[in-house]
Amino acid sequence: MITIGIGYIADLIWGDPYWIPHPIRFIGSGIKNTEKALRRQDDNPERQKALGVLLTFIIVGSAYLITFLIIKAFSYIHPFLGYFVEAFLIFQILASKSLDVESRKVLNQLNKNHIGEARRFLSYIVGRETSELNEGEIVRATVETVAENTTDGIIAPLFYIFMGGAPLGMAYKAANTLDSMVGYKNEKYLYFGWASAKFDDLLNYIPARLTALFMIIASFLLKYDWKNCIGMIKRDRKNHKSPNCAYPEAAVAGALRIQLGGTNIYFGKNVYKPTIGDSLRPLEKEDIARSIKMMYATSAVSFIILMLVKMGV
Repeated sequence: MITIGIGYIADLIWGDPYWIPHPIRFIGSGIKNTEKALRRQDDNPERQKALGVLLTFIIVGSAYLITFLIIKAFSYIHPFLGYFVEAFLIFQILASKSLDVESRKVLNQLNKNHIGEARRFLSYIVGRETSELNEGEIVRATVETVAENTTDGIIAPLFYIFMGGAPLGMAYKAANTLDSMVGYKNEKYLYFGWASAKFDDLLNYIPARLTALFMIIASFLLKYDWKNCIGMIKRDRKNHKSPNCAYPEAAVAGALRIQLGGTNIYFGKNVYKPTIGDSLRPLEKEDIARSIKMMYATSAVSFIILMLVKMGV
């Protein structure tokens, strides 16, 4: 638990320094190379699904095994060295500070009225087209990605780290990275990426719901509208094609008294998403900062509660 605590605090302080090679880069390279090796030039849906299952097994299994072996190897040299390496890997797995930094880049450009630069920085953290977005749409997209990534980048990894240390946390990150790279419902990945998308949904099922619960507590502590937070989770938790994403988005929308969702452009096509929350007030730039605050508060609440559960309190 001390190891987890050190990794958690290190992430809050340093985030993801660019000079440190991030494990996700190696996982991403592994996905690309394994996909290239497995891909077959045929359109048989069952074969494509089977190969996608194999891809998921190889990538997630390798992430777990390699992380486990690295920690064990350093532990043989000295137990404290093993603890240090695991703490370092946990620091690399979590993404609180980096989510803050990357989303705040968008806010900083909006504060300078540099909407073109805001669109550019937004394009680095979302999958939708950003070139034509107005200020309100940029704010909405940023708040949505902060809300969703509070689960993907913080709560879910912490949940699995508390369950099985850095190896299980890294396995989760591998599954999540797989989904972001091949889990699309387009012509190329509809069948090949099916297993990755479904596995990511399965892994996030409990963490997404825990995130919503922790966000209620966070909104109360921050003096946001925690009652509306509860109401929007109850009402809009299914307003998304994903079985999980609407939980944190509904919580944030309710707490901030704003509306998320609507039409976005992905790969040149308009994609309508059901709205989440009520537009009790217009979206404003400050909502990005508020969502970041809520992310940090949710992270702290989750860490404390998971630590207490781990200790058997």
